[in-house]
Amino acid sequence: MSSEEPIPAEMLNAVEQQLTSPKTPYVTKTLARLVKSGLSESDAKIQIAIVLGEQMADMLKRNRPFNEKLYKQSLNELPMLPDEEEPA
Repeated sequence: MSSEEPIPAEMLNAVEQQLTSPKTPYVTKTLARLVKSGLSESDAKIQIAIVLGEQMADMLKRNRPFNEKLYKQSLNELPMLPDEEEPA
């Protein structure tokens, strides 16, 4: 999913829920870090939603439970540079 493709509203809603959940404080920390690095709050949420969508797609493809450790690791690798947002 590239930044030019529309992000499904469900993914953005899931990010919003994670931002308010006491179970996912690492998402709030990631948002703050991305905004501090110069991204707008909207762009930061989109990048988080892209990572969440990739994790969910992999979960469905591999028929496995959600891997929170891998999700956290992927969040720590943000921000995506423009050339990283496009599939290879």
